[in-house]
Amino acid sequence: MDTKVKTDIENLRINGDRLWASLMELAQIGATPKGGVCRLTLTDLDKQGRDLVTRWAREAGMTVTIDKIGNGFMRRPGRNNSLPPIMTGSHIDTQPTGGKFDGNYGVLAGIEVVRTLNDHGIETEAPIEVAFWTNEEGSRFVPVMMGSGVFAKAFTLEHAYAATDTEGKTVKGELERIGYIGEQEPGDHPIGAYFETHIEQGPVLEDNDKTIGVVSGVLGIRWFDCTVTGMEAHAGPTPMALRKDALLAATHIMQDVVAAAHRHPPHGRGTVGMVQVFPNSRNVIPGRVKFSIDLRNSTDELVDQMAAEVKARAHQVAQEHGVQVHIEMVSSYPAQVFHSECVEAVARATAKLGYSHMPAVSGAGHDAVYMAKLAPSGMIFIPCKDGISHNEIEDAKPEHITAGCNVLLHAMLERAGT
Repeated sequence: MDTKVKTDIENLRINGDRLWASLMELAQIGATPKGGVCRLTLTDLDKQGRDLVTRWAREAGMTVTIDKIGNGFMRRPGRNNSLPPIMTGSHIDTQPTGGKFDGNYGVLAGIEVVRTLNDHGIETEAPIEVAFWTNEEGSRFVPVMMGSGVFAKAFTLEHAYAATDTEGKTVKGELERIGYIGEQEPGDHPIGAYFETHIEQGPVLEDNDKTIGVVSGVLGIRWFDCTVTGMEAHAGPTPMALRKDALLAATHIMQDVVAAAHRHPPHGRGTVGMVQVFPNSRNVIPGRVKFSIDLRNSTDELVDQMAAEVKARAHQVAQEHGVQVHIEMVSSYPAQVFHSECVEAVARATAKLGYSHMPAVSGAGHDAVYMAKLAPSGMIFIPCKDGISHNEIEDAKPEHITAGCNVLLHAMLERAGT
């Protein structure tokens, strides 16, 4: 390689001001009074966002392909276009009370990588692609991560097409309406490697005062519904020793959900987020309680161990309190470990650029989870203010936005070759 070219690539940096300006311009589409964004998937606003992003891609010399679930692939050719592209991406749909950065950052960081390569006349060996995936959020249609899930054959195109919103509108009908139902079969699109840049959506990086999270994988998740059945009785005449208080029993199980996470650090998570008490009357001993259990950890073995411990405690509580306990799994997402070569590429780029960093895992699902089943994949996290996301006040510092994109640039260049 020419020494000057090598030196230029080592010193290559993205245009942070341009990336920030693009994020702020996209955020105007569906802007909310509190400074957030409401741009639900497959709405007119989503169409406007897609139109803007694909216009920017074409202005950067990229070709745009849309597949049948509406995923977009924006391609910058390489010297050897027979090689599978090195891809980055995320999503541009938001929650109803979403922020400017969740998903959007990952897509626009990819476009900024291409703009930077164009600015400096740098050609890559493999093509570079930037993807936006349909309905990652799942706030209007389920399942979540729909576009990448169909792409990875996690569920069928027909299943996704048939999903309806609260008004009975279908995914297929809305894709057709906004003009984003393409011809390419989902998955008929090779990927050499995949990187996704994202705000952390949690407080760990900020708490540790680190700029980059080198993400090793995504936590496995198990969701359960737990129903505790005792007997309703009058709160006054019924002595304590003769009660079958479903809520009292349920609280012991709830506490063990949290305790199980503490027993399996550092990535154990245990949450009870929904509780229904019957009959929910001030002077009636609760006869039935139904509550949610959310367990997460870095490996499926650890999540399953946590679940087994909670179930064992629930069985013990049932005997001690004279109640019945039924625990039913309602959803399961396997843990996803990212490819060591992609994780190391992110780590090397971070070290080369001199940014403070730490290992990280993702507690939330991302499109990279499905991409990791198809190609070597990795993620790059940057901090977000107070760890807040899925909220209109979601925020990130411009210097962190720039840093994450610089890491993305150099990680992609390592994989794509120059």
